[in-house]
Amino acid sequence: MNNLPRKGICHVLLAALLALTGLGCGGGLRVTRINSAEKKPNNVWVFFTVEEGDEPVGGLTADKFKIYEDGELVSEFESKQTIQNPEVAAVMYTMLLVDMSGSITESGQADALVDAAQSFSERVGKQQKVGVYAFDGEAKIHSVVPFTEAQGSVKGGLEGLRRYKPKDPSTNLHGAVVEGLKELKKELDKDKRPLKFGTLVVFSDGTDRARRVPRNVMRDEMAKSDYDNYEMFAVGVGAEIEKARLDEIGRDGTELVSDQAKVQDAFNKIAAKIEAHMKRFYLLSYCTPSRAGEHEVEIVAERTEPKASGSLEYKFSAEGFGPPPECNPDTPPTFDLKDTRPQGSDDKGGGPGVKASGSVKVNK
Repeated sequence: MNNLPRKGICHVLLAALLALTGLGCGGGLRVTRINSAEKKPNNVWVFFTVEEGDEPVGGLTADKFKIYEDGELVSEFESKQTIQNPEVAAVMYTMLLVDMSGSITESGQADALVDAAQSFSERVGKQQKVGVYAFDGEAKIHSVVPFTEAQGSVKGGLEGLRRYKPKDPSTNLHGAVVEGLKELKKELDKDKRPLKFGTLVVFSDGTDRARRVPRNVMRDEMAKSDYDNYEMFAVGVGAEIEKARLDEIGRDGTELVSDQAKVQDAFNKIAAKIEAHMKRFYLLSYCTPSRAGEHEVEIVAERTEPKASGSLEYKFSAEGFGPPPECNPDTPPTFDLKDTRPQGSDDKGGGPGVKASGSVKVNK
C-alpha cells in the first residue's frame, strides 16, 4: 500500500467503501427472512422478501436461488427446490378508508371518488381481499363493502356511496385511521393462515376537524408492533390537503392532487404500488439433505438482468430427519403462528420471534 501513489490509494479505498455500502455497478438485492419452518421427513420452508433499495423485485424463479447449508451448495436435484404460492401461508387484505364528510358529499366529489374506488378495488381485488369503509365526523367508521373476493359485491356496495349522507359532516380523520387499523387487524385475525399482511389506503380531502383523536395518539397506534407487517398509503385532494399532513398516514406512499379530476390517477398509482409490493414475497420450499443437528442456511437470490444478488442466513435443526416417507417440496408449510414478525438485524438464528438478517451483495 505504501508503494502505491496517492491517487491509487484513493481508488482502492473508494472500491472498498463501495463494496461495504452496497453500491456499485449492478446494484445489490436485499433479501429479508419473514418466517421459516422445518418438518419431518426433511422439509424446509423459508418465507422472505427480495427488494432493491425501496423497490420490490418480483418474478424470480426457483432456479434463481442457491441454497447453502454449512457453507456447501445443496444440489437442486437433491433439494427439489420450488417456489410455492405465498397464499398457502400468507393472507393479504387491503382496506380502502374513504372520507365521506360533508365537504365531499356536498361538493359533488362523491361520483368521482366512487368511480376511482371501484377501479382501485377491481384492480387490487384480483390478488387479495378488499374491504371498503367510510368515515365522517362520527367516532366509528362505517362498513361499505365487507372484505370479499366477489367483485360484484364490491361494485354494488360502492354504488351506495353516491347517495351517502353523513350523520356528522365533520372530519374524524385521525380517529378513522385508528379505527381502520383495528378493524383491519380484526378481519385478518379471523384467517387461519399464520402470516398476515394488511394494507390501509386512506382517502381524504382535508384536515381532522372533529378533534376526537389527537394526532399523536394516531401516530402511537400506527407505530404499534401489531402493524409491523402493514403498509399504509394515503390519497389527498383539494386545497386543504397540505394542512392534513397525509404523508404521516401514508408512510409507504402518498398521492396529493389539486382537483377531483385527478383522483383516478392517484388511486391508480397507489394500486400499482400495492401490486408491486406483493411481488416481493417468496416462499421457497426444499428437501434438505441434512439428517441431524443444527445447520446454518444461506439462501442467495440472483437476478440476471441487471445482474445483482443478495442473501439471507439463519439456522435450523434437522434432528431426526430422513425418509421414509419421501419428501414432497409441494407440501404446505407449517409456520409457527407466534413467529410472524418481519425479520430485522438482531440475530441470524431461528426460533419464535427471533429476528434474522438480510444482506446485500454487489456484482460488478
